[in-house]
Amino acid sequence: MRAWARPWLCWPVIGLAALTLVACSSTPRGPAVGRDGPGTNPPSNLAGLPDAEPRIEALRNGGPNKPYEVLGRWYTPLQGDVALKERGLASWYGRKFHGRPTSTGEPYDMYAMTAAHKTMPLPSYARVRNPANGREIVVRVNDRGPFHAGRVIDLSYAAASKLGVLNTVAPVEVERITHDAIRTGAWRRGNEGRALAAAPAANAPEATARVAPSPPVVAPPEVPAGPMTSVVIAPATSAEPPDDEPVVDAPRAAPRPIAQAAPGYWLQLGAFRERDGAFDFQRKVERELDWLAPLLDVFIDRDLHRLQAGPYASRSEAAGAAERLRTALQLVPVIVERR
Repeated sequence: MRAWARPWLCWPVIGLAALTLVACSSTPRGPAVGRDGPGTNPPSNLAGLPDAEPRIEALRNGGPNKPYEVLGRWYTPLQGDVALKERGLASWYGRKFHGRPTSTGEPYDMYAMTAAHKTMPLPSYARVRNPANGREIVVRVNDRGPFHAGRVIDLSYAAASKLGVLNTVAPVEVERITHDAIRTGAWRRGNEGRALAAAPAANAPEATARVAPSPPVVAPPEVPAGPMTSVVIAPATSAEPPDDEPVVDAPRAAPRPIAQAAPGYWLQLGAFRERDGAFDFQRKVERELDWLAPLLDVFIDRDLHRLQAGPYASRSEAAGAAERLRTALQLVPVIVERR
């Protein structure tokens, strides 16, 4: 494993012993390590679980809707109440993240009808359709992800169960439900306009219940953010990519001055004299806790580089996230209020 912090740089400037222990260690610890999976005793009535009921919710400025970087790649969330239609792969996440904060700060509930999306404004509601079986669900999008190539939405365990995609990643159609559609009730109407136009590939075989082995899926190029995007990709042949898939980190943007941090409550994870130490620690946390990745930022404060997560709307929200960080990383963050 690549060393990601220099002990002689981080120990003088991190005040808490537990923080020093994590920021100067290269061994991941905590329940975030390991594969995800279903709960030990999932509810028996998931098939009858009601869909999320769309309602107009204010879209937050900054926070989960600001540009963010995960594993060396930048993502820019769509701004405002825009329409969005996509085709791509759906995956799901479960007990590994159950009870931990989503990107909006709410605890993740694997048995609720929710989902994660890389660029949809948060919070949003979306209709997801499985063309293989004709099932359709409505979910509330309150988290960021998935960050595997080719995937467009990460469903909760319950949502994946209702859609019939628990056994593998699967092609789906995703449509964001706009505030106007909620206001007028148009989202409740029939299926007209829901189909996504996508020309079949030349000489492509018809879908069958059993699929012969095929070459690995190649992710399509990124589609620039805009008022409407559409992605069409082939079905995947395996449920999970290798855990040791190499990742090349892109150069990070220069840290922002601490005065530019948005008002609210922030969690300080570490302070470093050298910029590389802060960015290396940021990458480490992103790889262990992808739910926290969109909230992480490095600020320069005189001669220190501070890695912080936020902003949270209230101290109790920040305290809840801090508690989950303590459990996941054996890390004791400091809560900082900015006005």
